[in-house]
Amino acid sequence: QVQLVESGGGLVQAGGSLRLSCAASGRTFIGYTMAWFRQVPGKEREFVAAIGWDGGSTDYADFVKGRFTISKDDTTYTLYLQMSSLKPEDGARYYCAAVRRLPRGWSNVFDAWGQGTLVTVSS
Repeated sequence: QVQLVESGGGLVQAGGSLRLSCAASGRTFIGYTMAWFRQVPGKEREFVAAIGWDGGSTDYADFVKGRFTISKDDTTYTLYLQMSSLKPEDGARYYCAAVRRLPRGWSNVFDAWGQGTLVTVSS
C-alpha cells in the first residue's frame, strides 16, 4: 500500500520560511527518487524538486533554485522541503511522490498522491 502523508504547510508572509515533510512507507521510499510537486486550482501539477534514491543528486525547478532545499531521512522514510524567501506565487498545495525521470519529465512511480499540504503566502 502506498503511503504518502504530507505536512508542514500553513500561512506565511512573503519572505518567510516553511519546512514541509512527507512521511512515506518503506516500500514507497527506499530505492526511489523522491520529489515534491505543487498545484494550484485550475492549473496542472508542476514539478518542484527531486532527490536521488541515494541522496547524492538533487534537481530543482528554475523558479525555486536558491530558495528551496530538498532532503530526506532514510531512517524514518521522511522527505523534506525547506522553503525560504517565499513568494506569493509559491502558494499551492504541495505533494510528494516517488518518481522516475522520463524524457518528457517526471513520472509518478505508483501513480498515487497523498492529500498534500497547503502553503499560503501572503504579500
